[in-house]
Amino acid sequence: MADTSKNAFATWLMRNPIWGFIVIIFVFFSVSNEYFFDLQNFRNILVQTSTIGLIALGMTLVMINGNIDLSVGAVVALAASLAVDLQSWGVFATWGNWAILPAVATALAAGIALGALNGFIVWKTGVDAFIVTLGAMIGVRGLVFIYTREESFFASNFAYSDFGSSSVGPLPTLAVLFLVFTVVTHLLLSRTVHGRNTYAVGGNREAAVNAGIRVGPHMMINFMIVGFFAALAGVTLSSQMGAATPNLGRDYELWVITATVLGGTKLTGGAGNIIGTFGGVLAIGILRNGMNLMQVPAFYVLVILGVILIAVLFLDKQLNRRGKQELKI
Repeated sequence: MADTSKNAFATWLMRNPIWGFIVIIFVFFSVSNEYFFDLQNFRNILVQTSTIGLIALGMTLVMINGNIDLSVGAVVALAASLAVDLQSWGVFATWGNWAILPAVATALAAGIALGALNGFIVWKTGVDAFIVTLGAMIGVRGLVFIYTREESFFASNFAYSDFGSSSVGPLPTLAVLFLVFTVVTHLLLSRTVHGRNTYAVGGNREAAVNAGIRVGPHMMINFMIVGFFAALAGVTLSSQMGAATPNLGRDYELWVITATVLGGTKLTGGAGNIIGTFGGVLAIGILRNGMNLMQVPAFYVLVILGVILIAVLFLDKQLNRRGKQELKI
C-alpha cells in the first residue's frame, strides 16, 4: 500500500513539477527570513496573487485550446474604470451601496463581451489569436484612455473599498474568491464535457471537428470565460486600491502567461490543468514575496522568472522530443 501511494505521488509530481519547485523555494525563504513563515505573510501572498491568479484560470482554458489572449491586462483596466466610475453616476445617486451592483455587473459584462468579440473574430476569420488579441490589447487600452480622459477614478462608496480589505474568517475575501473560482474551474476542466472538449480541440482540432465538436463556438466560450475573469480581476483590484487608473493591468498578460506556462500548460495546446496553474501562480507569488522580504531589488525577480520560464520551456521541449523518438523506435 505504501509503495502504491509513493508511486501515485511520484506520478502526480511528474505531472505537476511546479509543486516541487514551490516546496524548494518555500523551504529556502522559511530558512532565510524569519518573517516569511508568518500567517499574515501567507495572507498577503494569497491576496497579492489573487488578481493574476483569477486571470490565469481563464487563460489556462484558452491556452489548452491552442490559443492565447493578450488583451487581458487592458480588460482589467477597463473593468476597473467602469466599476469605480459608474457608482458615481447621477442615475444611481439614491441607490446608496446598491449602486455597486450595476457598476460591477456592467464591468463584468464588458469583459465577457470583449472576450466574445475576440473569440468570434478568431472563429470566423481564422486569424491567429495572438494577432487578434494583440490588436484588442492596443484598442481596448486606447478606449480606456478615452473613457477616463487619462485620469484616475476614485471610489466614492466606502463599502466598495471595504470589500477589498475584508476577510472571511482567517482569510482575506479576495483570497477566498480566488480559491473558490480555482475549485470551480478545476471541476469545469476535469469533470465536464466542455473540459474534455477543451483538451480535444487543443490536441487535434481537425479530429475534434470530425468528432462533432463545434470548435468555433467552443473556443468563443473559453474567450468569454477569460474575459470574465479579467474583468473580475479588475473589479477586485480596484476594490483593493479604492481607485482605478488607465494604466492598471499593464504587463499582466505576461505575468499570467508566465504563471500558466510554469504550471505546465503548453503553448501549443492540448495539455495543462488548473492544479498546475494554481501552483504556477503561487510560485510567482512566493518568489516575489520572499525576495521582497530579503530586500532584493524587484528587477532581479524579473530576471529569475525569465530564466526559470526559459528553462521550463527548454526542458518541456526536450522531453517531448525524447518521447517522439521513443515512439519512433
